[in-house]
Amino acid sequence: MIKLTVNGQAHQLDLDPNTPLLWVIRDHVGLTGTKYGCGMAQCGACTLYLNGAPVRSCSTPLAVAAGGRITTIEGLDSAAAKAVRKAWADLDVVQCGFCQSGQVMSAAALLTQNPSPTDADIEVAMAGNICRCATYARIRTAIKQAATDLA
Repeated sequence: MIKLTVNGQAHQLDLDPNTPLLWVIRDHVGLTGTKYGCGMAQCGACTLYLNGAPVRSCSTPLAVAAGGRITTIEGLDSAAAKAVRKAWADLDVVQCGFCQSGQVMSAAALLTQNPSPTDADIEVAMAGNICRCATYARIRTAIKQAATDLA
């Protein structure tokens, strides 16, 4: 049995320890906000937090997360996350929406660590998140607005 805490709720899972965390969260915990994109940790759609740090869940084995605290988009409730969600809505960032849970997770992590990011900081933090609709300019603007709202 592998124990995890997901969004504050304890889970005991009898699964192969090599199962990617993405499939554990989606198929066994039942939270589908974290998306499958590429399966190779290249697109960021599967981003969630493991012990407070953003990780690509498609390439993170369950064994690595054993005993850990996981936060998914459904459980993201920090001040930074609220500011990011508000900015995303105010600026109509989302086009198709597929990548957005990963984008929001990465943006909130950035603002938690650095509440006043420069353009370069944003580029570095968001580099691993691909948006098929190319809403990058709106994402950057929304992160800046969220940072201003947090100040």
